[in-house]
Amino acid sequence: MSVEQKTAREPCCSKLKMFLAAMCFVFFAKAFQGSYMKSSITQIERRFDIPSSLIGFIDGSFEIGNLLVIAFVSYFGAKLHRPRLIGAGCLLMAMGSFITAAPHFFQGLYKYETTLSHLSASNGTESALPCLTNVSLAQDHEIPTAESQAECEKAASSSLWLFVFLGNMLRGVGETPVMPLGLSYLDDFSRQENTAFYLALIQTVGIIGPMFGFMLGSFCAKLYVDIGAVNLDTININHKDTRWVGAWWLGFLITGGVMILAGIPFWFLPKSLPKQGETETEKKLNVLEGEQDRFIPDNNSTPPNKPAPVTMVALAKDFLPSLKKLFSNKTYLLIMCTGFIQVNGFIGMITFKPKFMEQAYGQSASRAIFMIGIFNLPAVALGIVAGGFIMKKFKLNVLGAAKICIGASVLAFSSMLIQYFLQCDNSQVAGLTVSYQGAPEVSYQKNTLISQCNIGCSCSLKHWDPICASNGMTYASPCLAGCQTSTGVGREMVFHNCTCIGESSFPYANMSAVLGQCPRKNDCDYMFKFYMVVSVIGAFISACGATPGYIILLRTITPELKSLALGMYMLVVRTLGGIPPPIYFGALIDRTCLKWGTKQCGGRGACRIYETGAFRNSFLGLVYGLYAASYLLWGVLYNRLSHLQKKLTLKEQLKAQEQDGSGVSNGNGNVPSAIVKCNENPDQETTI
Repeated sequence: MSVEQKTAREPCCSKLKMFLAAMCFVFFAKAFQGSYMKSSITQIERRFDIPSSLIGFIDGSFEIGNLLVIAFVSYFGAKLHRPRLIGAGCLLMAMGSFITAAPHFFQGLYKYETTLSHLSASNGTESALPCLTNVSLAQDHEIPTAESQAECEKAASSSLWLFVFLGNMLRGVGETPVMPLGLSYLDDFSRQENTAFYLALIQTVGIIGPMFGFMLGSFCAKLYVDIGAVNLDTININHKDTRWVGAWWLGFLITGGVMILAGIPFWFLPKSLPKQGETETEKKLNVLEGEQDRFIPDNNSTPPNKPAPVTMVALAKDFLPSLKKLFSNKTYLLIMCTGFIQVNGFIGMITFKPKFMEQAYGQSASRAIFMIGIFNLPAVALGIVAGGFIMKKFKLNVLGAAKICIGASVLAFSSMLIQYFLQCDNSQVAGLTVSYQGAPEVSYQKNTLISQCNIGCSCSLKHWDPICASNGMTYASPCLAGCQTSTGVGREMVFHNCTCIGESSFPYANMSAVLGQCPRKNDCDYMFKFYMVVSVIGAFISACGATPGYIILLRTITPELKSLALGMYMLVVRTLGGIPPPIYFGALIDRTCLKWGTKQCGGRGACRIYETGAFRNSFLGLVYGLYAASYLLWGVLYNRLSHLQKKLTLKEQLKAQEQDGSGVSNGNGNVPSAIVKCNENPDQETTI
């Protein structure tokens, strides 16, 4: 007697689809928030006058927040109400954004370093001489006392970057439950063939977040930090100047508000859902069933049994054995090692890519951020969609997913190698990258800023107040250019009779100069366009491997350890791949600085100009080394996955043969010796 089973028809607005929509929104919001933080790195560095290594440490505080709680959230959270935990995390992320923006409201007005404070502000009249012949250099050699230094630091609120650190760390704590609990919840209650498509959809919507985040960062970078509090006509610098600080705080208020909205739907979703597409009978039996899915067993893996209800005490006792079982999976360990090395290269690259574009190609900070948001990130979104579509269209197994990941990684690496040869010459700054006569001559020493043309001007060597002369060279300050007079006020100020202009071998129209750094040569703009084309192509290819990478991770762990495995993966990858890279990338980049800024209290501030060649070698060289190491691990991982796939296929064949032979008499059951051997030791690799 056969019983007709009816497949449950899924409504167009099922709770699973509501959860999918909520996950898409929260992925957008957290990516929007995180990318804005990345886009504001340069502005925060300049506002608090800190080196790249310290801003890298601040940026890594997000991963520190993850490190504190992710193992416990991933393990215990899987047994609790996962949607509500995600909603609580959204509230914490919103609070973190507001705390990050708080220092702006406690600090005084931003005072950028300049040597022009002694000049008259009278409109249209000649002011005091920039080249001061009767002033001593005592200000360059004066050593402040400890008391005066502490008082100055307190007045300048130079320690308020700790709020940015704490706010970013709180964001990391709040973000913890989103990925391990959200993706495992979705994987539990959706069809197996739909999982890859849903992951691709979430990641695609999530990638729109960085697009908006970087565009918001570009917009805020053009707004002066104290907008509304100062008269902008009195500001002598513009957004292209390396001393300019944009309204970095404004974006954190906006992203915090969006995150609050993203967390609301999760408070109204149930703890569990019926399995997508199951029959009515199965729906009644399995409505409360936990995690399940098809996975590739490792040597030490055993088929899971349906867990019985347990208490929190039992869960706590089972934590360490579960952790030991998870880390005995060699395939999982290989995936983890490969992941954190690749993340090292990616995090270091994306953190300092705007600065690289600014220094290597002469782009302003706002334009560099905008170009990443408008070109690179849409390419990443298309790449993620393409990867998910390929997985769904061809129904690839884990081995096929690994092939896509390896192929995409190698092609993306090739595009990065091309970027090394798309270079521009250094910006021509007298005494730093060229001599006062115009000959290429890189110098990290202060004394090279002094020449015969300015030796009698008693110029400060600490400050950075660049001017652009008619000969195309940049001078560190009007005084160091030997300028005798100036006219105009604010950004319209013009310096005249600059004696150092005549020393250079470059042709010049007159002995005058204007405020700001000189633009790069025209061929650098063409080189930047080629760089963007190659960068966008590489971003698309690299993103094609994102969704297959998640599938490999999900299919190589046992179902009952899925949430814990995702959580531990994110813990290790973010700890070793997220915290150190901004610090050591920043420290290496600091070594290429040619001219450091000066704090209000006289200490070393943020870097104003880097040596382009050394910056490129350090930045790209480190990225190349990390990615090359990850590809070696990919080769080992692929080899192991192929062995596991063969074993899985062999076991399925044996199971099918046993079922076919179940109706045959025991006396007629002749089994090949290879199959008998495999039945005796199913974990041992054999061939038939």
